[in-house]
Amino acid sequence: MKQKKQTFGVIIATRNIFNSKLAVDARAKVLAKLDTMGYNTIILPAEETPTGNIEGYADGVKCGELFRKNSDVIEGIIVVLPNFGDELGVVNSIQISGLKVPVLVVAVDDDNDKVDVKSRRDAFCGKLSVCNNFYQYGIKFTDTTYHTYSLSSNEFISDILKFAGICRVVKGLKGLRVGAIGTRPIGFQTMRFSEKMLQAHGITIVPVDMSEIIAAAEKIRENDPAVIAKVEAIQHYGTCSVIHKGKMAKQARFGLAVETWIEENNIDISAIQCWESIEKNYGCAACVTMSMMGEKLMPSACEVDVAGTISMYALALAAQTPSAILDWNNNFAEDRNKVVCTHCSNYPKSFFQSEIEIGTLDVLGTVLGHEDTFGAVKGKVASGKMTYFRISTDDMKGTVRTYLGEGNMTDDPYGMDGGIAICEIPNLQDLMKYMCKNGFEHHVGMVRGHVSGILEDAIGNYMGWDVYKHK
Repeated sequence: MKQKKQTFGVIIATRNIFNSKLAVDARAKVLAKLDTMGYNTIILPAEETPTGNIEGYADGVKCGELFRKNSDVIEGIIVVLPNFGDELGVVNSIQISGLKVPVLVVAVDDDNDKVDVKSRRDAFCGKLSVCNNFYQYGIKFTDTTYHTYSLSSNEFISDILKFAGICRVVKGLKGLRVGAIGTRPIGFQTMRFSEKMLQAHGITIVPVDMSEIIAAAEKIRENDPAVIAKVEAIQHYGTCSVIHKGKMAKQARFGLAVETWIEENNIDISAIQCWESIEKNYGCAACVTMSMMGEKLMPSACEVDVAGTISMYALALAAQTPSAILDWNNNFAEDRNKVVCTHCSNYPKSFFQSEIEIGTLDVLGTVLGHEDTFGAVKGKVASGKMTYFRISTDDMKGTVRTYLGEGNMTDDPYGMDGGIAICEIPNLQDLMKYMCKNGFEHHVGMVRGHVSGILEDAIGNYMGWDVYKHK
């Protein structure tokens, strides 16, 4: 994921019977605030309209054409109503632009001591008119924390940050290219998904046979400078319990082959057949390669879990930090609100926030031998807030279903190998009942921090997928 400075189209609306100076002042405040927060803006030049802001159809045409010309960079539109605003100017600006991006609607508080004819705003009422027009035109939009507030409030800043996250998720999912490296393992029928259904939402699946990746890896010489550099990177990534030059080089060559294929095919994220083809046919695990890509916000899921890696990517886009794929794996004694989430693992290093070891697969290692299973990233996930999220394609109902929620990762000790995260989730038993009843998979994406609000709006409102938000 290449993180770029986000750009918003900005509409400052005004209405002729209200004091236009309120809109002029709001324009300066909003642009200054967005610049301070690190965002670019596209806004109609002040000299293009009588008041420097948007009022009526004619102004809407000018604004819409400007937005259309900048459609390649605008990720979202921020509508600000410093007074009642003009619904025609706002709705036509967006309609004419042709943009299908998130829209944030902000309305400004009246002050109780400034409600005379020359000072009153009436934005409280005007916002209802603008939103009514959006509903009529089928324009999806995001509301603010409060119906109205001051542009100097902390809520305004918070809503802008949340909106930026929504825009990242929506932009990132539309046009997404997912690499499916290898075939789904025979023992993981739960990982099946509808490629056509995802394509209908702008998500393309690009498959490659694992034999092609293995063949490419085997053609790379061990003394290749790129292999030597990759070996050093792996050794610095974590404490290596198996310092075997041949196995380290083998892991490096596999990683380079995967990265080369991803670059050549313009892939954003991936899902890899890690059980058991690569171990049997090549002689190493895929975990550390997947972990290192995840650290770059290019998540990769096990068992060719395409829906899982899309879930991970949405989380990474929302939080702007690496996400991980985990199993809902074990009960935690008799504490019914705690669960042990694990994987072998391929968690990104910073997801742990603690020391990691690069070793052999614990479960597969007992069957296939430790010589051919080197590459697992192990450690105890540090405590802190987390958000969980999962998408699933429902072929029977012809829809994409999701669930999400928030919880905490704890410091509770647990005597299991691999990547371990003890998670505390309110009303966990109800969540498990919902998942079982609705046929969700045992894999779940997680990211540090609480970002469920971003995902709920991005996924449910703009992507149009079914969302269950657990509470």
